[in-house]
Amino acid sequence: MHALLLSALLGGLFTVAAPADAHAQQAGLLARTVRLNQDFYQYQVHVPAKHQGQEKLPVILFLHGIGQRGAGGFVPHEGAAGVLARKYLEQVPAIVVLPQCRQDRYWHDPEMERMVLAALDQTVVEFGADSQRLYLTGVSMGGYGAWHMAAQSAGKFAAVVPICGGSPLRGRDRFAPIARRVGRTPSWVFHGADDRIVPVSESRRMVEALRAVEGSRVRYSEYAGVGHSVWLNALAEPELMSWLFAQRLD
Repeated sequence: MHALLLSALLGGLFTVAAPADAHAQQAGLLARTVRLNQDFYQYQVHVPAKHQGQEKLPVILFLHGIGQRGAGGFVPHEGAAGVLARKYLEQVPAIVVLPQCRQDRYWHDPEMERMVLAALDQTVVEFGADSQRLYLTGVSMGGYGAWHMAAQSAGKFAAVVPICGGSPLRGRDRFAPIARRVGRTPSWVFHGADDRIVPVSESRRMVEALRAVEGSRVRYSEYAGVGHSVWLNALAEPELMSWLFAQRLD
């Protein structure tokens, strides 16, 4: 969908940033604000300087874990942690959207879900990104959120990468409803076998439910002797980025 048309359609939901050409020189870790009704939410977006000028960059939407909840952005702009984060992000050939979940809320809360999708759509419009290559990933609480949003917005994301996540649903059959809605969306699931915070059974049961869906495309990497820090293993996976960027909506 053309950026101007998308901007017009979404204008009533949130404030739309200036057109992409006005921000052509902006790169690095940027602060942004999105409006939902009368509330304003801050989020961050990273635009890689080395890939400036390329047409229609893909977008990775990253959902953080429970320890990063708050307001004002969770990726530091200064200090050693900030330098390390920006150095890593600069190597990713994609725009990375980094929303922040409010304190005492979860990604599957309706308000947080609307905020995240509004920030994502606003980013696509502002930077003229490739709407056919939107990727969703999250860690821990963000992994739960990734499954939720992939199911609720089926057909929006070209791929989903949940890391040590699980089903946010309650009840006896918590996995099949999500698996049916995720359907054929390519997914690569990561979990540590010795995770004591999010049981590995969460990913095992989700993968099992997905494999029962006709036409599903799911990969699963489980690491023996690894706990909740399995995101380090996921980042070190040599095939992950090439696999991810090869996915696009039909």
